[in-house]
Amino acid sequence: MSAGLFGLLDDVAAIAKLAAASIDDVGAAAGRATTKAAGVVVDDTAVTPQYVHGVAAERELPIVKKIAVGSLRNKLLLILPAALLLSQFLPGLLPIILLAGGGFLAYEGAHKVWGRWLDHGGHDGPAADNGPEAEKALVAGAIRTDLILSAEIMVIALDEVAEESFVARLAILVVVAIAITIAVYGVVALIVKMDDAGLALAQRSSALAQRVGRGLVAAMPRLLAAIALIGTVAMLWVGGHILVVNLHEAHWWDGPYDLVHHLEHEVEHAVEAAGGAVSGTLAWLTNTALSAVVGLLVGTVVLAVVLGVQRLRGGASSTH
Repeated sequence: MSAGLFGLLDDVAAIAKLAAASIDDVGAAAGRATTKAAGVVVDDTAVTPQYVHGVAAERELPIVKKIAVGSLRNKLLLILPAALLLSQFLPGLLPIILLAGGGFLAYEGAHKVWGRWLDHGGHDGPAADNGPEAEKALVAGAIRTDLILSAEIMVIALDEVAEESFVARLAILVVVAIAITIAVYGVVALIVKMDDAGLALAQRSSALAQRVGRGLVAAMPRLLAAIALIGTVAMLWVGGHILVVNLHEAHWWDGPYDLVHHLEHEVEHAVEAAGGAVSGTLAWLTNTALSAVVGLLVGTVVLAVVLGVQRLRGGASSTH
């Protein structure tokens, strides 16, 4: 009896170890997948604060919460099932979707780069009118925008774990969806309340608190500008990298991939004497910079086509 009990305990221990190892594997794979999608994550973080610009302070966090819930719903109920079914039954379409996504990211990045010349007079983001209907429309618009960015995040993550089993892919993508949503909207909540925290500190009697508070308020515009710049660079880099790698893996065009990796290895060999860490970092920066250049070039071409079509449609409509 005791031997049977100890045998059962051994089996339970073995299952527990296997489960723990599986959890570790899922966590590691989710980490890799999230890193691959970092460019879109940064852009998502940069875009969302615009939707609460001008909103009453007491409504900022509730609106961010509604957008976060909508984003999680997008990822788990719409994008995740579609992506898993696609990877299971039509895996050949994944490189095409990734190429389309890379082109979209490159276009968005190029639009931001050339935006000051294209957007005469600029814009201040979505209007924040008063009233529940206006708030509902604002949240719906933010969730629609998030759907595109979330789709890119999930497809990039899926590509990183495409060789895993169906169940493993499901677990990894669920972890990615939840982790990225918490990270993005947690940071967004901190950003949109930073000026309020600064104002509260500035009203304290302590001179130190007042200095910190004024510093937070003054830093808010620069922080948003820095996040927007990082998001733009990240979109160009990620978009270009997706295009270069998937054109190569689909055997459609090896030229950009070969050129980027040739120059990367040349830089690595040229600075080998500086040490492995330095040469590896410079090689990675070379690959990143060249991928961003590819993204900017492709994005500019796509942007020119889009603007040309818009002008043609505008000219056609004005003749009627």
